[in-house]
Amino acid sequence: MQISLGMVFTYSLSEINSAVSEILKLINIKNVIAFHGNLGAGKTTLISAVCRELGVAEKISSPTFSIINEYTSPNVGNIFHIDLYRLKNETDAINAGVEDCLASGSLCFVEWPEKAPKLFEDSVHCYLTTLNENMRKMLIKL
Repeated sequence: MQISLGMVFTYSLSEINSAVSEILKLINIKNVIAFHGNLGAGKTTLISAVCRELGVAEKISSPTFSIINEYTSPNVGNIFHIDLYRLKNETDAINAGVEDCLASGSLCFVEWPEKAPKLFEDSVHCYLTTLNENMRKMLIKL
């Protein structure tokens, strides 16, 4: 299926692989994918499922405190999982090394990109919304 601007779809947490499939299509378009959503919307859960599908063997966890976790995939090489939740602005993100990750050419999954929006202007953006305890909606903007 072709990804189009403003594509919206829903998925259940038990069928998260449908969302993973859509994310895998995006990595062929851009290497930086920014995930937006409230706490508990499933950003880390979705990123973890994508990393597992890409063959990451390491433990995948939220980088809320470390800001950046780096994983290795036999399929795509290095993957940076970045969480800007605790940062205040773009300067904090740059000081934490986010800009270096983005410039590396490696695949980058970013949570809370709205903390430093200028860094993610040329990224794919995925907006997650909780519909109920088990259902999520994802809007993809290229």
